[in-house]
Amino acid sequence: MSPRGEVAIRPAHDADRDAIWAILEPVYRAGETYCIPRDISREEALIDWFARPFTAFVAEIDGDILGTSHIGANRPGGGAHVANASFATHPRARGRGVARALAEHAKTWATEQGFRAMQFNFVVSTNADAVHLWQKVGFEIVGRLPGAFLHPQQGPVDALVMFHELKGEPYEP
Repeated sequence: MSPRGEVAIRPAHDADRDAIWAILEPVYRAGETYCIPRDISREEALIDWFARPFTAFVAEIDGDILGTSHIGANRPGGGAHVANASFATHPRARGRGVARALAEHAKTWATEQGFRAMQFNFVVSTNADAVHLWQKVGFEIVGRLPGAFLHPQQGPVDALVMFHELKGEPYEP
């Protein structure tokens, strides 16, 4: 348990599914940041969020779940040494350090699991807060996919590929 008012991150449990869906649903319905069908069902979304090879986590402040992440291998086989992760936060989390805590936790957890790097395959360029945060915690934009995401209000916008070498042995492609 964390001191009062601090972000605590722990593995997600089945009992957390309602809280996780309450975070994911508005994000998915908005259709502005994830390549997920806007009409995805609760069941399908949670199956995806908890699917292997990913491990799901929740971020709490004083027992209130305000964020979630899932982290796992970006690709199997030859890509299994590079982690990937997805994140979502509740609007009540804004300005409380939840997203940053989830990002730092993902890097630490991935390092502890033996991953040598992290890659975000498809960061929507108009998601400025996320892009800024990922850069702040050490990710670099290593690629740009022109018009790869169909934003519901802005039309085709770029998607970014972001990469971060984790501490430990140097990454050698």
